[in-house]
Formats: sequence, structure tokens, C-alpha cells
Amino acid sequence: QGVFVPGLGTFAVVHEQINSTEEAYVVRRPVFQLDMDISCLRELVFPTVMIPGDIEIMPLDYWWLSQTNSLPPDVVRGCVEETILLYSFQLRTRQRLPFTFKNIGILSCQDNVLCMQFHCSCIAGLESRDIWVALLLT
Repeated sequence: QGVFVPGLGTFAVVHEQINSTEEAYVVRRPVFQLDMDISCLRELVFPTVMIPGDIEIMPLDYWWLSQTNSLPPDVVRGCVEETILLYSFQLRTRQRLPFTFKNIGILSCQDNVLCMQFHCSCIAGLESRDIWVALLLT
């Protein structure tokens, strides 16, 4: 499953098979596919992430988010949109500030490379059996 955040990108969980000499591992790991206005990304390099076509992508659920913080859905939507616009502006003006997603990870830019770094706890929460393999892949 995946979640599309308009103006930013898509978060998804993919299954990946890794074959070793002893056995095959199938791990679940998070991925982020950037989908920002190209004018914000001038001079920046970012990894190309392909999300398999069989993964269902849902739009960000503003109603559900509003239930977690007691704000109306339209206020939550406005906050999300304004935050993404602010981050886009910062990238466009060469301000390379990290963008933190609570309990997920950090979208950061170092040496003109913009990439998503997932928290170990996020990866461990997705993969209970082969955590170290999932951590190494991510």
C-alpha cells in the first residue's frame, strides 16, 4: 500500500526478495518516490525510486489526520499544503533544511542530493523477521 502526498511524493511499502547462498529473504521496506515541481529541484540530484504497479496508492487521508490532532480536515489540508509550499520554496532558494516526518524519517539534502532517510524504528515496524536485511536494503 502507498500514500500520495500532493506536491511532495508517494510513500509506499514494497516487498523485496534477496537471495543469499543459504536462503532467500523477502522483506518489507519503505520507499519514497519524489513528485515535486521540477523548478524546486534545479541543481539537485535525487534517487529514482520505482513503486511497483501492483501497489495500491491512496491519497493522503486528511480526515484521518484530523482525528489524530483534533483539527478540522480542511485546516489539516491547509497546513499540509502550506508546509509543502514552504519546503518547495526553501529548496528553490537553496535553503537545504531537513524535512522531518514524525515516526517515518527525514527528507534531507546533502551535497545537492535530496533523499529520504527512514528511521530504523520505521523499518523495524514494517519488518519483524528480517529487520537487519531490511535495514541494509533501505
